[in-house]
Amino acid sequence: MSEPRGAEPDHAEPVYTALRERHEAHGAAFTDFGGWMMPVRYGSDLAEHRAVRETAGLFDISHMAQFWVHDGRAADFLDYALAGRISAMPVGKAKYSLVLADDGGIVDDVIVYRTGVSYFLVVANAANRTAVAGALDAALAAWKRVHAFLDGPLRGDFAFVVGAEVPRVEDVSDQTSLLAVQGPRAREIVEATAGIEITGTPLAELPYYASTGGAFEKQPLFVARTGYTGEDGFELLVPNRVAVPLWDALLAAGEPSGLVPAGLAARDTLRLEAGMPLYGHELSRDMVPEEAGLGRVVALDKADFIGKAALETAASPARVLVGLTSQGKRAGRAGYAVFDADTPVGEVTSGALSPTLQHPIAMAYVSREASAPGTALTIDVRGTRIPATVTALPFYRRKK
Repeated sequence: MSEPRGAEPDHAEPVYTALRERHEAHGAAFTDFGGWMMPVRYGSDLAEHRAVRETAGLFDISHMAQFWVHDGRAADFLDYALAGRISAMPVGKAKYSLVLADDGGIVDDVIVYRTGVSYFLVVANAANRTAVAGALDAALAAWKRVHAFLDGPLRGDFAFVVGAEVPRVEDVSDQTSLLAVQGPRAREIVEATAGIEITGTPLAELPYYASTGGAFEKQPLFVARTGYTGEDGFELLVPNRVAVPLWDALLAAGEPSGLVPAGLAARDTLRLEAGMPLYGHELSRDMVPEEAGLGRVVALDKADFIGKAALETAASPARVLVGLTSQGKRAGRAGYAVFDADTPVGEVTSGALSPTLQHPIAMAYVSREASAPGTALTIDVRGTRIPATVTALPFYRRKK
């Protein structure tokens, strides 16, 4: 794995998570990812990938940026700051959304969790921590200016936003650790982990894209059922001081089930099979949501939000994101050209030989004319044209 293209690290010097010593003890090889030194693998990429598909894998994803947005009119503010309708989320649910620039370009893709009426957790990509923090700060300043007058006519008088109504945005990325248990046996492993107490919705009753609360060794524990692998799984957010004990307890509970530590290389092939975009590859500041197949994420019927005016007047994009499948063992990689006969029509953004499907898969941006499923194209793999077929995403769906 390499630093995502188009993403700038947030640290001048790479830093490690609270679990560095545990990763080293397991023989991890590290890579610089978003300014963080993260485990790319512990042994075999393939073995770690298969463990997640067949049993479970344990990931350290503490490099992800975490922002609490709370108090005041937090829901109204996030409706303005993000592309989705955040205020419609029930407490305990999660939503995939986008941080947009004024011109509609994608600053980052995020997951938002509503933990209370006026409490939200926004999880962003590691390399975009500074960009998202800046975007939220700028959005809050603009929101306060707009709402000083916007609500007035509706109430028959000017209704300035007072201090009690203004939400707070807190970056807690450096104070917390985030662990992910992903795979068919993830729930039984988390339920069996010594020291975990779930005080909210039991894990067995927790739906996908939802969260619950609890404690680990008497420290606050946030548990979400989301993920980035295409499998069932849970993300566990705790203070840094209990990250190591939680890692150890999860591995101990999961050993009989086949739980193994897994690195970013396996995470990349897992998310590719699941058709999930990676910022810096499928998503970037120069792309708009419709181009990336994310038009459904944008609530254009909201009164206003950052990027709305630009998206309302934007022409349909000339290129769109598609899946490509091939035969054999040679896979298209990021940057490889895609052709329709002898005409270049696009470029691969991510590609690999799928460990699960046993044939090459890729995501690519291609012209609209070449984007219909079943369209026969070719990928230039180091001077050799490899036949590829446009395929609907995702490539892999787990059995439920």
